[in-house]
Amino acid sequence: MVSQLVKEHPYICCHVGLMLLLLACRKAWCKAKSTVGIPPGSIGLPFVGETLEFIAAINSSKGVYEFVRTRSLRYGKCFKTKLFGETHVFISGREPAKAILNNEGGRFSKKYMKSIAELVGRDSLLCAATQHHKLIRATLLPLFSTHSLSSFVQLFDALVLEATATWTCGSLLIIQDESLKLACKAMCKMLISVESGSELVTMQNEVTRLSEAMLALPLRLPWTRFYKGLQARKRIMDILEKDIGERRSGIASQRVDFLQQILDNKVNEDGFPRLTDREIKDNILTMIFAGQDTIANAMTWMIKYVDENPQVFNTLLKEQLQIEKNVTRNSNLTLEALNEMSYASKVVKEALRMASVVQWLPRVALEDCVIEGFKIKKGWNVNIDARSIHHDPTVHNDPTVFNPSRFPAESKAYSFLAFGMGGRACLGKNMAEAMMLVFLHRLVTNYKWKSIDSDSSIQKWAVFTKLKSGYPIRLISKRGVKNKTV
Repeated sequence: MVSQLVKEHPYICCHVGLMLLLLACRKAWCKAKSTVGIPPGSIGLPFVGETLEFIAAINSSKGVYEFVRTRSLRYGKCFKTKLFGETHVFISGREPAKAILNNEGGRFSKKYMKSIAELVGRDSLLCAATQHHKLIRATLLPLFSTHSLSSFVQLFDALVLEATATWTCGSLLIIQDESLKLACKAMCKMLISVESGSELVTMQNEVTRLSEAMLALPLRLPWTRFYKGLQARKRIMDILEKDIGERRSGIASQRVDFLQQILDNKVNEDGFPRLTDREIKDNILTMIFAGQDTIANAMTWMIKYVDENPQVFNTLLKEQLQIEKNVTRNSNLTLEALNEMSYASKVVKEALRMASVVQWLPRVALEDCVIEGFKIKKGWNVNIDARSIHHDPTVHNDPTVFNPSRFPAESKAYSFLAFGMGGRACLGKNMAEAMMLVFLHRLVTNYKWKSIDSDSSIQKWAVFTKLKSGYPIRLISKRGVKNKTV
């Protein structure tokens, strides 16, 4: 049939064939042109993208960052993928980090994955849009003043001393568990005056369930991890709502904590309400979650790194014993004492760099733009790869070596992103560092110990880099220094 048609109308067939060839070439050229400058990568399967590979990494002993690491090796410092139905770009480097985190030209806003956003709440500082974020941040900022930090340091030190008083020589301690309990207790006491009893245990357990659901598929089915996380959020919201109601009705006794300060601060300078109840609850939850999980994980990695580096430990111990001599008997550590811990502060910073507990910083493009020569389309999720920057040999000398003395010499702009940068940097930065310093001081000056399991495998389903072992240690003996009591 075709051969007969060609014989009868050779010129027409020739023209049709030529036109089809030109159309095919044009389509291929347009496709090639549209992808020029687009970050390399794979969009994976239809609808699913690379979500299954992402979930597989979360459920492995290498952790979720393995998904990012393998693609960075394959495609370079910038690559594109598709996760949970959305396009994600991961990008590394100090210059793109500066451009994105400084939000040059108002081109970016913060945006977390759907599962995280629904679990912490749309009115959380983590998820609020730019103007909304500014309002919430301005309201919460006074709560993180130097005066508040000074009071919190003594509060946390008292809690650490209370905990360490129950530790006995020869006993086995899981650093992750101990630091988690301390961090949760400290945050709950500071925020809502809860420091003991079933309410504290409930809060810790529910926040843990919520954390485990952060990177799960957002399926609202009863047997799913995400659904269990939503149920945990509901129970936490119920506790907070009841607390707020009792305070307003006068049933609850007067308390001095963050929540009460927020409730008392009813209007701003223009007479508008400061925060709604939903905003208050979402951000109390956010602060408990961030304070409990990120700080506890950072503390655990810090002790592991110090333990594995004898020279660092000896230098640290020498400084801390001197601090111990200067602290008045039967008194708590002060903010002034922490400010004297110059080497310990470097240890904290180096632990945060090495561990990179928060592995990337998520943003969303509000308009089409170009970053480092790559075209970023409006609506794409753009993630700054903090871990890659922290471990970049062109930024840090011998980045795999734990070396606190690298600071401040290697403190280049946008080379340390443990707390983010710019207008959305972590509000609790100073508080987190203070907690790590207090815990480090009390452990190294009061105890000698031996590591039981130094395995670096990552806990499955952890949104933050978390040691699977929890880093167990055996307490050998107390050091020959004066012991303090609360």
